[in-house]
Amino acid sequence: MPRAERIEYEEAYYHVMNRGRGRKTIFHGKVYYDKFLEGMTEAYQRFGLEIHAYCLMGNHYHLLVKTPRGNLSRCMRHINGLYTQRYNRLQKTDGPLFRGRYKAILIESDSYLAELSRYIHRNPIEMKRPMVAQLEKYTWSSYPAYLNKTPAQEWLKREEIYQLLGYRQQYKGYRTFVEYGVDEEIATLYRKKKYPAILGSKAFKERAYAKQENAELVTRMRKKDTDKPGSKIIVKEMATLMGVDEDLIYYGRRGQRQTARWMAMHLCQTPGGMSLGEIAETFNIKHISGVCHQVRQLKNLLEEDAAIRTLHQLAIQHLTP
Repeated sequence: MPRAERIEYEEAYYHVMNRGRGRKTIFHGKVYYDKFLEGMTEAYQRFGLEIHAYCLMGNHYHLLVKTPRGNLSRCMRHINGLYTQRYNRLQKTDGPLFRGRYKAILIESDSYLAELSRYIHRNPIEMKRPMVAQLEKYTWSSYPAYLNKTPAQEWLKREEIYQLLGYRQQYKGYRTFVEYGVDEEIATLYRKKKYPAILGSKAFKERAYAKQENAELVTRMRKKDTDKPGSKIIVKEMATLMGVDEDLIYYGRRGQRQTARWMAMHLCQTPGGMSLGEIAETFNIKHISGVCHQVRQLKNLLEEDAAIRTLHQLAIQHLTP
């Protein structure tokens, strides 16, 4: 069976969902939910992904997102891939976690953004055995933040949906909207086994295909490595962020210079796309095992030092298109 078409362009909105293989549980407790949310934070910081609503259930998730950079596949590869790694580490297992490629429905925001936020937020009670008596008590969705009951994550964008609904008292108004129940058109759509690639009017679909063709044309015109920063750019970025001379990063040193060197080497691998051999040559290391050792040292440091993690994330954000 052929894969469903994936339509991507800048400023597009999607309802994204996925579930565990064989409907297995993918969130076993707070630490698992937190790890998934960390991945969403990183996707926002690195790739500009905006989340307008989310709901994490025991064996699946729903996201309502916008892609200002037209990079949904890159964002979801990061979120799903990183969470799979973290899940396997926590469970001391390996292998794929999700049942396959995520589902993504491109949506016409003016018509469906608010409706889909309601559908997503009502998931914990729209089941045979509701997970909570009061929807606002469900911790792992953006609904409590929409009611201003909990602080909103930096990447959660609520204002557009508030504006679409037009309530003077936005928190109370949104609660009324959600408590009213899911629209019948939406309910019927999601009862089907196969979802459409696009949810919107005929005119919207025509515009979407035209935007996709334009985005694909722009991509074809670029050289393959245009978006990959070279080692000189990466070293310059790390020298600026950590206040050291560029020349010193190319050679082994102790202290802060050494950390800058480790970080530059790691960034040359991702997002730089360089091989271990190329990195070894660039940083004057005799064997690729030395690269692996120093990158491993960095990963240990990232787990222990919040300040270094912040610098690392900032560097990735600057270097990722």
